[in-house]
Amino acid sequence: MNTTSLPEPAVLDRIRVVLSHPSHPGNIGAAARAMKTMGLSRLVLVNPRTFPDAQADAMAAGATDLLVQAEVVMSLPEALSGTVLAVAMTARRRELATPALWARDAAAEVVAMASSGDVAIVFGNETSGLSNEELGQCRRWAMIPVNVDFSSLNLAAAVQVMGYELRLAALDPGRPPAISGAGELASHDEVEGLITHIERAAIASEFLDPASPKRLILRLRRMFSRAAPEKEEVNILRGLFAALEKGISGPIKGKANPENKT
Repeated sequence: MNTTSLPEPAVLDRIRVVLSHPSHPGNIGAAARAMKTMGLSRLVLVNPRTFPDAQADAMAAGATDLLVQAEVVMSLPEALSGTVLAVAMTARRRELATPALWARDAAAEVVAMASSGDVAIVFGNETSGLSNEELGQCRRWAMIPVNVDFSSLNLAAAVQVMGYELRLAALDPGRPPAISGAGELASHDEVEGLITHIERAAIASEFLDPASPKRLILRLRRMFSRAAPEKEEVNILRGLFAALEKGISGPIKGKANPENKT
C-alpha cells in the first residue's frame, strides 16, 4: 500500500492513548500497531486482564517498542493524571454527559489543547465500553460516525480511525493562535482537587447532605468540563472556598440543596 511520509508533528508526543480494562491482549498489540502507523507512541493501559503477553507482541507486528514502554496503571484517574483534556470514545449516549463531538472535531480540539499540555483519548473495554463513572472523568466524549445498521467497531480499528484523525489535525497548519493573555490550563488533578474542595465546603455548610449527594458532583464535573478552567482560575476558587471554610465557626444552615430534590 502506498503511503505518504511527512515530518512527525511534535504535538503527537503529548497525546496518550488510554485503553481501559482491555480484555484481549491481541487487541492491545493491534492498537499499538495502529498507533505507530499514525505517529502516536504513548500507550497507557488501565488494569489490563493479561499483559504483557505473547499474543500482544505478535499482533503489534513491529510496534513492540510501544508495548515495552507502555504505562500500566490500576485506575483511570491515574491514567489521566497531569492531562489538560481527556476525550472518551463511546457509541452510547449517556445521561448528563457533556455535549458529544464527532471524531474529527474531537481530534482537532485534542491537538489544539495539546499545545498546553498532555491530553488523552480514552477507549473502553471491548465488551462493555466505558462506564458512566469513567465517562464522567473525561471532559469531552466523541463518536465515530459508523454505519448505524452495523456499528460494532473493533478496539484496534477504533484506535486506528482516531489516530488518523489526530494525525490529520496535527498536520494541518491552520490552527488558530492561542488567546492573548490566556493562562495555562488546569490539569485533571487540579480540577478534581477543586471539586473535592467544593464538596467538603458544601458538607461543612450543610448545603450538601453526604448521605444523599444525588447528582451534585456529576453536575460540577460537567460544568468544569465545559468551562476548561485555567490554573489561576482554579486557584482563585480554591482560595475562596478556603476562606469560606475558615468562616465556619459552627453549624451553618444553608439553603436546601436543589440536587437533593431531584
